[in-house]
Amino acid sequence: MRSLSRNEVRSIDRRAIDEFGMAGVVLMENAGRNAAAVIDSLRPGGFGAAVRIVCGKGNNAGDGFVIARHLELLGHDVRILLAASPQELTGDAAVNHRIAERSGIPIADLSAADSSRWKDALAEGTASMAGGAADAALILVDALLGTGAQGPPRGPIATAIAAINDSRAASPRTRVVAIDLPSGLDCDTGAAAGECVRADVTVTFVARKRGFDAKAAKAFIGTVHVVGIGAPRKLLAEFE
Repeated sequence: MRSLSRNEVRSIDRRAIDEFGMAGVVLMENAGRNAAAVIDSLRPGGFGAAVRIVCGKGNNAGDGFVIARHLELLGHDVRILLAASPQELTGDAAVNHRIAERSGIPIADLSAADSSRWKDALAEGTASMAGGAADAALILVDALLGTGAQGPPRGPIATAIAAINDSRAASPRTRVVAIDLPSGLDCDTGAAAGECVRADVTVTFVARKRGFDAKAAKAFIGTVHVVGIGAPRKLLAEFE
């Protein structure tokens, strides 16, 4: 499938729901489960990794909550770090946040935290995954902003992005996985207007995004994996 624009991505989601009767929460479940399978394949030496899933407040965060649940089932040490208050969550994202919460997955609200607290939270508990080694394998999952985001990230989102990048730069055993696209990267232009996650791997839904083809995006997207959300073939064929 060709690379898709922001509006084309929105169209597929909307039509899958409106024309084919698929519930949005089902699409989110499919997306998160498939993304989790890719992340699981990154586990070092076949063992569970320390996975910190950094979430905002939109549907990208909802994908992150689903990913957290599936990675926990696969044996990873999973914690969710919120760059938005739980009260800001709505719709399918709020549904999956409640499921993750009731599942007992640790969730920390860092929406008012400074950069130092973010740094500590990203690394917290990782040493125990390697028998106390300071350089324990760590996977940071960026589920902050989705394809609809435009302009430079601000506030807690920008703080979280900077902390992710700092953590990646500080340790060669830290890998960053962006969900759908690196937060801060424009879906259509591939430009970073401000703080932008530098991913080692991007797990994107349905198709590559148009911005990924821009030269400027190469420094941020890493290796791209395309996974499905369960949208019908009849619908997807229109975008080939």
